[in-house]
Amino acid sequence: MRKSIVAIVGRPNVGKSTIFNRLVGERISIVEDTPGVTRDRIYAEADWLTTQFNLIDTGGIELSDEPLLVQMREQADVAIQEADVIIFIVNGREGITAADEEVAKILYKSNKPIVLAVNKVDNPEMREEIYEFYSLGFGEPFPISGTHGLGLGDMLDKVVSYFPQLEVEDHEQDTIYFSLIGRPNVGKSSLVNALLHQERVIVSEIAGTTRDAIDTPFTKDDQDFVIIDTAGMRKRGKIYESTERYSILRALKAIERSDVVLTLIDADTGIIEQDKKIAGYAHQAGKAVVIVVNKWDTVQSDEKAMKDFEQKVRVHFPFLDYAPIVFLSALTKKRTHTLIPQVKLASENHAIRVETNVLNDVIMDAVAMNPTPTSHGKRLKILYATQVAIKPPSFVVFVNDPELMHFSYERFLENKIRAAFGFEGTPIKIFARRRS
Repeated sequence: MRKSIVAIVGRPNVGKSTIFNRLVGERISIVEDTPGVTRDRIYAEADWLTTQFNLIDTGGIELSDEPLLVQMREQADVAIQEADVIIFIVNGREGITAADEEVAKILYKSNKPIVLAVNKVDNPEMREEIYEFYSLGFGEPFPISGTHGLGLGDMLDKVVSYFPQLEVEDHEQDTIYFSLIGRPNVGKSSLVNALLHQERVIVSEIAGTTRDAIDTPFTKDDQDFVIIDTAGMRKRGKIYESTERYSILRALKAIERSDVVLTLIDADTGIIEQDKKIAGYAHQAGKAVVIVVNKWDTVQSDEKAMKDFEQKVRVHFPFLDYAPIVFLSALTKKRTHTLIPQVKLASENHAIRVETNVLNDVIMDAVAMNPTPTSHGKRLKILYATQVAIKPPSFVVFVNDPELMHFSYERFLENKIRAAFGFEGTPIKIFARRRS
């Protein structure tokens, strides 16, 4: 089930980035008392009480023909289109401005739930001055102070109240859902078309469970699959075609609903920083991952070139050392037959459950081979381990003192578990806990 998406929107210099930083708990956005500082949308996970959601900080909506301001407006438009709930920020010290009214007109057209927040209300006396904001037509305005953290709880209660309407049903257990992510022009659409038209693939299209997306089911070798819509499959406006940064949010939405994520790399242009950032979202979400090197027909595609490129991938993506690498050409369909078997394998490994007695045999053999470390004269003792979750496989190792579990020894245990059970294509998680 995907997380809901909340966009913070408003004209420049009303305190959007300060509020964003306050809600995500760290100073991610640049905060400066100058209009236009936040030029790009910024994404982060946030939570309120027990509810997690994705939060977007946008550049201010400024109605101007200046190139920078036009770009900021375009990015804010994308955030509005993709968001499930919008927090509309206005400045309580300045009252309603003509720019606020113009932003309100844009938000009316979105048909999204709007929560109106009046920022910079730093003391109780100012709360009586917020009533003029009712005239914007978004119901009760919430007085807040991003700087001091006042009133954010009431605002978030309202935001979260819209989330249950947005939940989607889980998919069939036997169906493998996978998505293709990557920067624009790496060949996502071409690969989708290649997968859906090769051999005897049964294809049908049904409306997806997320807004304005089409999930495409197909069957291959008696296994049901669904390709989840990404920015590469359906573009909405030229801004999706012109720049890399617009792909991230739609990739996040696709990742949320996937069992397996295909991370595409362009063999022709090589690996860039954006590739690593996008792939990192799949890893952080705990999804099974297959790395796909597309456009392999455009380079010298012999065995040596393949090994050299694979080595580059491993250097640039050390956090995906568990992910298999598939080289193919979506355009010519060369080697595309090698992809689906890797998707199936990654999905199966993502859902593996290991018996407790077998797991503990592997752990104890590992400890016998490499004794646990000591710190300040105290040795780590591993008592037993058990698997507590799948998708991704997650293990709890009960120890005498979790502080003694050094990350290098945790990595050693992970390697031994992988050597014993495979887990190719999926991350695994290990948690050290004190036995109660």
